[in-house]
Amino acid sequence: MLTMTINGAAVGGATTFDVVNPATGRVAAQAPDCSPEQLDAALAAAAAAGPAWRSDVDERRKAMLRLAEALTAAGDAITADLILETGKPAPVAASEVPICGMWLQVFADMEIPRRVLQDDASALIEVAYRPLGVVAAITPWNFPIGLAMWKIAPALLAGNTIVLKPSPFTPLATLRMGQIMGEVLPPGVVNVVTGGDDLGRALSAHPTPRKITFTGSVAGGKSVAAAAGADLKRVTLELGGNDAVILMADADLAAAVPKILGTAFFNTGQACALPKRIFVPDALYDEAVDAFAAGASAIEVGPPENATTQMGPLSTRPQFERVTALAAEAIAGGARVAAGGGPVDGEGFFFRPTILADVPDTARVVAEEQFGPVLPILRYSAIDDAVERANSTMFGLCGSVWGTDIGAAGAVAERLECGTTFVNTHAALLPTVPFGGSKWSGVGVENGVDGLLAFTEPQVVHTARA
Repeated sequence: MLTMTINGAAVGGATTFDVVNPATGRVAAQAPDCSPEQLDAALAAAAAAGPAWRSDVDERRKAMLRLAEALTAAGDAITADLILETGKPAPVAASEVPICGMWLQVFADMEIPRRVLQDDASALIEVAYRPLGVVAAITPWNFPIGLAMWKIAPALLAGNTIVLKPSPFTPLATLRMGQIMGEVLPPGVVNVVTGGDDLGRALSAHPTPRKITFTGSVAGGKSVAAAAGADLKRVTLELGGNDAVILMADADLAAAVPKILGTAFFNTGQACALPKRIFVPDALYDEAVDAFAAGASAIEVGPPENATTQMGPLSTRPQFERVTALAAEAIAGGARVAAGGGPVDGEGFFFRPTILADVPDTARVVAEEQFGPVLPILRYSAIDDAVERANSTMFGLCGSVWGTDIGAAGAVAERLECGTTFVNTHAALLPTVPFGGSKWSGVGVENGVDGLLAFTEPQVVHTARA
């Protein structure tokens, strides 16, 4: 029986909801549906656990390292849950537990800074960073436990306690992780509750959390921000992306195309920080389209249990239907199909790796975040035009520029209006490096010292000496 974790105990739900296996399209499990009373209990437990948890940073570090070991030991079981609920091929699913371990280990070793502003005969003035209290963490379906740990690890080190709600599409691995956290950490430090959008709204509006950290859609982020604003809660919002890639005129296609393609179609294209639009100069356009098409056509799509599968299904039916509609609309509007073009026949939410050429910027598959294995290749004549078009979006998460002249590519990269720019790589995300977006792609940052401090509030400590 699947159970939530509240105050360190396994708790069932009075009702349940279905969890669908995207590789078959059929119901694979039922997860507990958290009641309003259970949500109150989880938040009360987090609040009660706070004073003891924040009192000893060395004990917090040790507990985080113990948790990393426990999650690693349960890696096979957690990975099996991920495969069932997301459809990820085993190697992709297996990457999430090591991500959890790495984030816990890195943050357990990170120092919470204490800044000295003045130290003289008249006064010692310092800035200390205090925990916020109870943190509400709402996580997405594309990397259920990896992105959860982006929130859990820094929140724990900072001295906060947590109530975590995963996506209703993918609660299984998070519930198992919650059981492990309930065994390793003091009761109430991390609580895991599951349910649908109503639960997320109730968690966001509840008076107990002083911080909401959310990863998901722009619409979801706006809803969270509105609820947080009513109570002046702090927020970190990591939302969508429509990342532009610009190939310079001197780009080495043989080196660049496989890297871009492998990143763009990683996890079936379901990540916010992946390449979504590829700008290619006129002189390289036809060759680039052929290269992308050849690479996409060679990707083996299939069930996650097949050893040769490189790309699994889209993880949810709504996303499958959206990607199918975006591709069909672009093709009907005149886009040329260089590879793929539509769903795979049969059960499940499988979609062929698709390369579209000659797509106008106004097509929704270009202008919106497709979040799937459909990659439009766009032609440009002048680099200024490419930069202007890359920036002509309300998204601003990541972008990359590829070229042999590193200096020239870097200069163009710094003109992109986004939270992270890359040169000759993309989506290279590290626990020590802050990650966030501009415009509609988010508010605040995760990871690094900046992400750690986002789970604190500054307190000036002014000691007079004269």
